[in-house]
Amino acid sequence: MAKSPYLIALLLIGCLSAGELQAAEDALLIKAERLFDGHQLKTAQAVLIVNQTIQAVGDFDQLRPQATRILDLGDATLLPGLIELHSHIVFQQIPVNTVLEHGVTTARDLGGALLPAESGAGKLRLLSAGPILTVADGYPLTVFAAHPGHHQHYRQQSHDADEGQIAIAIATAEQARAVVRDLVAHQASVIKVALEPGGEAGAPWNQHGHAGPQQWPMLSAELLQAITDQAHQLGKRVSAHLSENRGVKLALAAGVDEWAHMPCLKIAPSLLQQAAQQGVTIISTLDTLSHCPGIADNTRQLAQLGATILYGAELAHADIPWGFDSHELQLIMHLTGIDPLDALQTATEKAGQYLGLAPLGQLRPQAPADLLAVKGNLLMRLKSLEYPDLVMTGGQLVVNRFAEPKPVPAD
Repeated sequence: MAKSPYLIALLLIGCLSAGELQAAEDALLIKAERLFDGHQLKTAQAVLIVNQTIQAVGDFDQLRPQATRILDLGDATLLPGLIELHSHIVFQQIPVNTVLEHGVTTARDLGGALLPAESGAGKLRLLSAGPILTVADGYPLTVFAAHPGHHQHYRQQSHDADEGQIAIAIATAEQARAVVRDLVAHQASVIKVALEPGGEAGAPWNQHGHAGPQQWPMLSAELLQAITDQAHQLGKRVSAHLSENRGVKLALAAGVDEWAHMPCLKIAPSLLQQAAQQGVTIISTLDTLSHCPGIADNTRQLAQLGATILYGAELAHADIPWGFDSHELQLIMHLTGIDPLDALQTATEKAGQYLGLAPLGQLRPQAPADLLAVKGNLLMRLKSLEYPDLVMTGGQLVVNRFAEPKPVPAD
């Protein structure tokens, strides 16, 4: 196998061992007719992957001398691995390999056991919020029968754990601050709160055998402010499960950063305008909430106001695929008026930036080698994102329905 003069020189002067030279030369070049880099669609591009990182994106002929292996996908579309911003993978025991094989390479878990952040070659990148903060007898305790216990007992150590506390009941501002500090100390990626009175027609969390409207207690303004202030002091956002005007008012007054859902009921226009002005980010979840009466109007108005709406399907709900949900993407396009490429950005580049993990979600130098490929023109069949023909995380192939990479012949 041909070695570059630069690497040979380093070996000769003792800068690299033979093992280090072999690792440095493990360079896979993937070529496809189309490439979506997380921002725009390009043609006749190739991606050079060295170990777990994208080293270069550009012209195939120019990059070929640096490659040790080549995978030519032909008539296919390359794109970054997709990011799910609202899931309950751990609590609902969804197989992580299934999620990964169906297009989602990074997922944020918004309610359940608190797990250390995971990533690596061939694995789902999983970020965890830990349990949802609520009050006694508040959502989701009354719906999902959370496991009781002191707030120090919620952590689980692996995906094999078969139970996890989904919520913590907060009683005092002092306890609120202590719980937030503990969650952040154990790698919570965001702090999740519940502002849910119950009873909203069409909401899936109200379809668990409850008859008639619920009147669940919610966090008070004082408790919510204590949570938000402590989270912000520690550099973490607060994400609120909310669905109607009262919860929205509480969240806006406390400076909550994110709505974990598009609200189920129609929200007052003045509150939507305030949310846009305060820079609130809304995670879409339009598919799982498609039976809610206010979902379409809220989405259209927020889009017109310039609010940030990012992809999130609430993976783990009964009618949501265990992977990427192309219908969610289509609903985002339909209700906001954006085109397919802009919609894809909400699950790639913009999502990675929002998580503070850029260039994750992009195909560019120094980005993690998390990518997908589908045969043909992706824009002609968005459904193919649910069944990708190639999945890679951290430079390791997880799914490959193309030919195997071929070694570059020695000179």
